[in-house]
This record gives sequence, structure tokens and C-alpha cells, in this order.
Amino acid sequence: MTCRKMAGVWLLGLCVLMITPEFGATADRPKETIAPTGPAERHLGNIRQLTFGRQNAEAYFSFDGSKLIFQSTNDWSKDSQASPSKPAGAGLGCYQMYVMDLQSETTRMVSTGVGATTCGYFFPGDRRVLYSSTHAAGPDCPPKPKRDGAYRWALDDYDIYSVRIDGQQLQRLTATPGYDAEATISPNGKTIVWTSVKDGDLDLYTMNLDGTNVRRLTDDLGYDGGAFFSPDSTRLVYRAAHPTDPAEIAKYKELLVQRLVEPGQLEIFVINADGSDKRQVTSNGASNFSPYFHPDGKRIIFSSNLETRGEGGRPSFHLYLVRDDGMGTERITTEGHFNSFPMFSPDGKRLVWVSDRNANAPGEFNVFLADWIP
Repeated sequence: MTCRKMAGVWLLGLCVLMITPEFGATADRPKETIAPTGPAERHLGNIRQLTFGRQNAEAYFSFDGSKLIFQSTNDWSKDSQASPSKPAGAGLGCYQMYVMDLQSETTRMVSTGVGATTCGYFFPGDRRVLYSSTHAAGPDCPPKPKRDGAYRWALDDYDIYSVRIDGQQLQRLTATPGYDAEATISPNGKTIVWTSVKDGDLDLYTMNLDGTNVRRLTDDLGYDGGAFFSPDSTRLVYRAAHPTDPAEIAKYKELLVQRLVEPGQLEIFVINADGSDKRQVTSNGASNFSPYFHPDGKRIIFSSNLETRGEGGRPSFHLYLVRDDGMGTERITTEGHFNSFPMFSPDGKRLVWVSDRNANAPGEFNVFLADWIP
């Protein structure tokens, strides 16, 4: 997965969505009324920038809140434990996975250093992590997909792995052909949810922590992914795109055969952890993604280009908070053009997310940490 500016187009892939005028831009889509926030970013205090330079994305807390796992194109060696503010070496061609200690801000690579990685998460006890990687399919970064004037991401041959936080004792949890990624673990430490193409479509699945007892949760045609559990582990929130027009369905199926997906409009859904009672939360026609439950279990924070487009038609993505019934939308961020991948700390007192604010170069994304102000 890479984030880079190529020929004037902002690219983000897989779990990172693309910032382009084409992606999710519909001139006549309904405009949702957003509650005023008062002072800018009033929910965010003591904002800290944790990484500097290149592309850093999808930072998620450990169960005890003392560490983060994130993916980066910065080349910190396994032995240097360099500070993210002073990354060592040249940039990488695609993402590798790192664990950062929040007190010391030292970081260590936990992936193999070959192939591409995405979507890291801690296991309960914080001694192991999981992530998805293409290294079994080959040591090189996967080739970029043909765009044909549209935003597409490739469904590369990712599998899910478990490894100690020192990078040792690698264990493979999935072994089916094709895309297995976007995995997270329930707060009660019992269940993994992820997105897979194993049955011919992009659906949500759950399994035990050792990869057994696989269960399919969704079966509507289209993409279902980016799922996170509610604080009590009984529900999931996720993003989805389900084509209904016959031409859109045919195009989706054709691209799927080519191991490609071309998301446009994405809406937020909630579903019970057993796959029952699926409900749509947003219906605004925008590109809504990276949802995560608020600590109260009744609201959802997510990223969207709901009300912003930016200069020159380039949409800006910001964080929003909404009730799980789709009402009471409130804007959280105002700075930068891209804010996404929010996660509350286990105690609900901090928020981590990724943003291009303070960027010194096009295509730079960094990890930010803030106190959450109710």
C-alpha cells in the first residue's frame, strides 16, 4: 500500500482511500446538515505529531494504550529503534509494519521487510500483533493497478499473520488465494474480523484468534470492509459499497475477476457480531470510511468528504462524529486536506489519527495524537 503523488493525483490504496476529484464526487448528492462545532477542533487538545515525513498510516492502540502499531514507508531498521521524528535510511517502495512505544517514541519493525503490508492490530496482552502481507506471494512491492482514469485499488494476494512485537515467531492465519486484509480484534480479545475475497466477493468474516472457526457475516454483492468492534464486542461498524444498477453490477464483477475494485460512494453500516441486524448509518452519497465506535458505544467517528472539496476540485476528508442511528453529525477536524483512521484509546481519553496537516511535501501523511475533550 502506498501514498504518493503521481502526475498530480493523490494516491492511497487498500485501507487508505484515494483523494481524487473522481472518488466519491457527485455534484448533485444530498448535503447533510452538520452541527456547528464552535471553536475549531474543540474536541482535540494537546495535539502531538508522532511521525515526520513520507507516508505513515493506520495507527492503532495496544490494549493497554501504551503503544501504537502503524504502517510506514520510512525505513527504520529493526535494530536501530530510531525515533519517528528522525527516521533512518531511505524510503521504502511500499508499507512495512512498525510498533511505537508512546513514552519513548522509539519504533521497531515487526514485519518481514519484504512484500507489502497493511492493517496492523494488537492481540490481547500486547505481546503479539497481526497484520496482512504479500510477502508469501513474492518479495517485491505489488505492481500498481491500471487506473484507466478512475480510482482503483488492486486486490493483491494478502494473507493475515500473527507475530511477536519483536518480529519473531511469525504465524500465518489465512492461506486462501487472493485478498485477506483489514483485520481487527474485538475488545474482549476473542474474535478477529477481516475482509476476504475467499468466496468470490468482498465480504466480512470472523474467526478465532488462532484462525479457526471461520464465519461469513455479509453476503450482499459489493465491497464490505474496514470493520471495527463496538466497546462491548457485540456489534461491528464498517464501510460498504453495494452496486444496484445492472451496469454497475456488471462492472464490479468484471473488475473483481481482474482482482480490482473501484469504490466510489461508501456508506457506514453497523451489524451484530453474529451477522444479524445489519443497518445503514449514513446515507449522504459521500465517500465515508474508517469508522470507529466512540467509547459510549452509541456514536461513530469516521472520515468523509461530506462537505468539503478543496481548491481545484480536490476533495478534503475530515473526521465526523455521528450517532449510530445516522443523526447528529458533528465535524471534528478542520485542519489539513486529509484526516482519517481515527481510533480512541482504550480509556477513551485520547484520539489517534492520520493527517496531512503540517506536511512539508505532497503525499506526506503523519500520525497525530490528541487528548479527547468531550
